[in-house]
Amino acid sequence: MKVKLVSTFAGVAAVLLCLIVVNPAFGVTPNLGNTKTEDIRRLLRVSGIYDQLNIVKNNLLNQYSMGFAGSYPDAPDAFWEEYYQLIGQRDVDTLVERIIPVYDKNMSHEVIRKLIEMFETPFWEEWKVKMPAISREAGVIGSEWGQALLQSDAFNQKLKALMQKHDLENLNKK
Repeated sequence: MKVKLVSTFAGVAAVLLCLIVVNPAFGVTPNLGNTKTEDIRRLLRVSGIYDQLNIVKNNLLNQYSMGFAGSYPDAPDAFWEEYYQLIGQRDVDTLVERIIPVYDKNMSHEVIRKLIEMFETPFWEEWKVKMPAISREAGVIGSEWGQALLQSDAFNQKLKALMQKHDLENLNKK
């Protein structure tokens, strides 16, 4: 019995989306007058995560489009151009507002400010530039690993044994 891989990429995309926040005031510099919420936005922008947003958004749309393209193989280019505009900046801003409280709850304002200082140093420029490519490549590797693992005979034998141990076939006949 083979178990289908639901989608490791969807999990990776979800994690990345949870980390991504956009600062609508892109040019604001940090100062002691900023609120913690403003500083959270700035942290997520200066850390390079902001730059990952379009990649994650497009990957999400690409993943969803695979099934759609199978059902409508003759969709014109104009359709696909509009399709990739279905998730816009307003949608991202909504996500930002939902994620900010997570950072607020888990990080002190002092730590956020220190991280902003760290990420604004030249040392982190290479990291910010290379992180999108690293994330893409690591995501592909993770997806391939997950698919191979879940489709392996060893995993499926363990799963079958676990199902038998808990008598799932008989429990679900009801």
